[in-house]
Amino acid sequence: MNSTPASPIRIAAAVIFDAEGRLLLVKKRGTIFFMQPGSKLEPAETPAQTLARELREELGCTLRHAEFLGNFSAPAANEPSHIVEAQLFRAEIEGSLAIGSEIEEMLWVDPSQTGDLSLAPLTKDHILPFICGRSARSAS
Repeated sequence: MNSTPASPIRIAAAVIFDAEGRLLLVKKRGTIFFMQPGSKLEPAETPAQTLARELREELGCTLRHAEFLGNFSAPAANEPSHIVEAQLFRAEIEGSLAIGSEIEEMLWVDPSQTGDLSLAPLTKDHILPFICGRSARSAS
């Protein structure tokens, strides 16, 4: 029995809003969970470089600006017994969105009303509460 914990999966993830304030979520091929666009960090790649690469590959758009929002950890959605450590960025993008090879579905949702969507733990337990709380604070 291996009692050594698995190394955390380090990722960069993007919070992207449209003009109506809806949040972009994606579902990767062969999975059931919706989550933020993003990916594992490659060796010698900064989180911003990871985001730029993944947004181009997965959604066909260009990263114009990335604002660091914080670090978040949660159980990995698609890799049992792993923890994902995410560096989260609010991303401004350019260009039309087009689903790339890794993405099965993308959708825009009101972040406070995700209904019956199957959400990744990071999205459900950390990112949505964070951005909804942040929106509530900026409205007051």
